[in-house]
Amino acid sequence: MSSVPEIRIRALNAAAVRHEGEFILYWMTAYRRATWNFSLQRAAELATRHQKPLVILEALRAGYPWASDRLHRFVLQGMADNRKAFQGRPVRYLAYVEPAHGMGHGLLETLASSACAVVTDDFPCFFLPRMIERVAQRISVRMEAVDSCGLLPMRAASIIYPTAYAFRRFLQKELPKHLTVSPVADPLRNVPLPEARLPDLSCWPEASEELLKAETHHLVDLPIDHTVGPAAFDGGSAAARAHLQRFLTARLARYGDERNEPSAEVTSGLSPYLHFGQVSVHEVFSRVADAEHWSLDRLPERGNGSKDGWWGMSPAAEGFLDELITWRELGFNMCWQNPQYDQYESLPAWAQQTLRDHESDRRLWLYSLEQFAAAQTHDRLWNAAQNQLVTEGRMHNYLRMLWGKKILEWTESPRAALQVMIELNNRFAVDGRNPNSYSGIFWVLGRYDRPWGPERPVFGKIRYMSSDNTARKLDVGDYLQRYAPPESRGQKTLW
Repeated sequence: MSSVPEIRIRALNAAAVRHEGEFILYWMTAYRRATWNFSLQRAAELATRHQKPLVILEALRAGYPWASDRLHRFVLQGMADNRKAFQGRPVRYLAYVEPAHGMGHGLLETLASSACAVVTDDFPCFFLPRMIERVAQRISVRMEAVDSCGLLPMRAASIIYPTAYAFRRFLQKELPKHLTVSPVADPLRNVPLPEARLPDLSCWPEASEELLKAETHHLVDLPIDHTVGPAAFDGGSAAARAHLQRFLTARLARYGDERNEPSAEVTSGLSPYLHFGQVSVHEVFSRVADAEHWSLDRLPERGNGSKDGWWGMSPAAEGFLDELITWRELGFNMCWQNPQYDQYESLPAWAQQTLRDHESDRRLWLYSLEQFAAAQTHDRLWNAAQNQLVTEGRMHNYLRMLWGKKILEWTESPRAALQVMIELNNRFAVDGRNPNSYSGIFWVLGRYDRPWGPERPVFGKIRYMSSDNTARKLDVGDYLQRYAPPESRGQKTLW
């Protein structure tokens, strides 16, 4: 087995490996998968080196922000897939679902007290960084965080890049040497490890098979938001691979020409699975490269930052990879270096200034958070996009941009707009609470963009979008028919 690159391994405390420990513990928090996983690979390496058993803990808290039936179901379905994937393998997999907030306290520390070392996932967003840092200081054994976020190791870029173009230029220079080292597809293959002896875990019983089915009646007793129902798609690695296969066989060829069309449905649908780590970006890239019959020698010696032509693949594949790699990993570049990534003050100075200049401008429409959430605006297309988000747990990628721009236009201040966007996105979108989703939200307010003219009321020099222009550019008729709330379908005007 090839070793995990050092650049992807980060020590979280100064403790040493405890050689007399019973096992290596992998605390699975962000890369919730059995394959293509640098964290699992690192844990397997340590277990092999010290000839110790490998224990995998995948837990689901009850009290995380925006906890709901939607998010719980998605994670539970992934846990069911993982339990199946680890059956018969040389590991002990523990799936724990907290029945009430705080009842999982002590589980990780109890396991760590018997461990030689703890390996966990290095994910720079949401509550996860604070959680693993706190745990690392409470335990007396070495704890490592491993980066399996993207093709580029997060710490390969030591500055925050202000635009996609600037980041793309860096990627085209730096990424090729990292493409030669991917996580092993099956990190447990031919890994002989002894059987684990666990401490007393009777206070934290493992999740039942019935609970991992994640049916609504199994969730009703959990202290989570039951008003946000299940998404329109299943969670788990099996569902992720089905989405990927469908994209490669039926959608990729159309992606370049039709990805902005709301009714075309040619996007990959992978972002929720990437967010919860149920599929690896390395596996997605490998499958796309295979479909394109691509090899590393197609890359030019240097790049110029252009999003077209560098990979040496079809235009459709290159467009998809720019979203999957450049734009997605640009968000990770921000989050790991700036803990204020979700704060208004992280916006570029020019954006803050122009928004400040126009903060007192008159708004023609003002809506409350409750009205936005219920899709009760005057704009039928915006209502349709919000309704898709609420009912399905996703929104068409292009309409997400329009959705955010209108929230900026219809709230009393840019700061209020930011809070509305974060609340709605994180409550309803399965792929929310992610570096990439924060990139999209803050792009609405000027992050990764430049000043635009003419200067407009409310927006100032922030890029402007309108429903009218969107409808002229795109075919939204079928989308409106499908998603516009019933009470708005009888309106005489489109918007």
